[in-house]
Amino acid sequence: MSHGRRVHPHRSRLLYLDVYRVGAAGLRARPTRVILSALGIAIGIAAMIAVVGISTSSRARLSDQLAALGTNLLTVKPGTSVDGQDTTLPADSPGKVGLIDQVTTVGAVAALPGVDVYRSRLIDPNNTSGIDVRSTDLGLLGLLGGRLREGTWLTKATANYPTVVLGGIAADRLGIVSPGSQIWLGDTQFTVVGILDALPLAPDLDSSALIGEAYATARFHWDGRPTTIYERSADADVGAVRDLLPRTVNPEHPENVDVSRPSDALAAKNAADLTFTGLLVGLGSVALLVGGIGVANTMVISVLERRHEIGLRRSLGATRGHIRIQFLAEALLLSALGGVAGAAAGFGAVAVFARINGWPIAVPPAVFAAGIGATLLIGAVAGLYPAIRAARTSPTAVLNG
Repeated sequence: MSHGRRVHPHRSRLLYLDVYRVGAAGLRARPTRVILSALGIAIGIAAMIAVVGISTSSRARLSDQLAALGTNLLTVKPGTSVDGQDTTLPADSPGKVGLIDQVTTVGAVAALPGVDVYRSRLIDPNNTSGIDVRSTDLGLLGLLGGRLREGTWLTKATANYPTVVLGGIAADRLGIVSPGSQIWLGDTQFTVVGILDALPLAPDLDSSALIGEAYATARFHWDGRPTTIYERSADADVGAVRDLLPRTVNPEHPENVDVSRPSDALAAKNAADLTFTGLLVGLGSVALLVGGIGVANTMVISVLERRHEIGLRRSLGATRGHIRIQFLAEALLLSALGGVAGAAAGFGAVAVFARINGWPIAVPPAVFAAGIGATLLIGAVAGLYPAIRAARTSPTAVLNG
């Protein structure tokens, strides 16, 4: 009886570089089909990255915007009474709000009912362009963090005369592009001294014509009652001030006072955008799945067309494992090609869109990793059956017609 050691035959192995070479060779042999199949993957990944990237860039813009404008602004408006009647704010409301210890800045505007705005006296009186006329105190622009597109803000001197500052939308509706133009408020001619940029925290002022309180009292008999009060306090005090405002403004009926935080509306809009983003990501996933089916179809056809090649490789010593690896590598390379192209296209779309809108480009690196990972997973799943089918090809297939 021999007690010598049993010698195992040397197993054939494919090196990683060889796997890449045989996989790439299979793709290079059918470039048109490869490009069309990879295009399906690329479209899905591009759609997903573009949607997520635009959403994150939008959120980055919102964060920058809120950081610049502040989230410590509260607005006070009259509400409705228990019997459904509209209420008003007392004339001394801004002064009362200013007496709250935590309040740092107060401003107010008042709508002037019955005063319409016209570009000229020849305009039809019924064509008011939907522009409101409001009186304003002189500190409102700084309080809201607003900026002027053109011209200057009201001053102590100009506020006593027929001068007006237009919101950006109001100026566009009237066709006013520069200060010095004349418009009509009611039956009085006013000189435009400034045009505002958009006011994200006070969007209702974008379509308003703002005049000084003194002239509003003298010319339009304003009774001194504000329709909206704006106040700022330290971020840590916003909650406490919010609770104090109704009782301060109207001690007898605090329930008739509405207090809101404009930055909450911007945050709510962003939340709505996120819901829509989720829907679009879902559609991108469907496109990606369709691309995966295209990869599977390409690989199945490739196996059928290359039976002679597979049989020849088997007859020359390639094992079933080698054939499986070869076709699985082709599927992975095909998916990776589409994934990389789609990721680049998606990022390009985000960059262009963000640049056009003046947004920061904010695409989380994890999105690219998840996108490429998803393509590789789909490629592996799509190529698994064709790879197994190819491995089952008999070495004698090369002899069959």
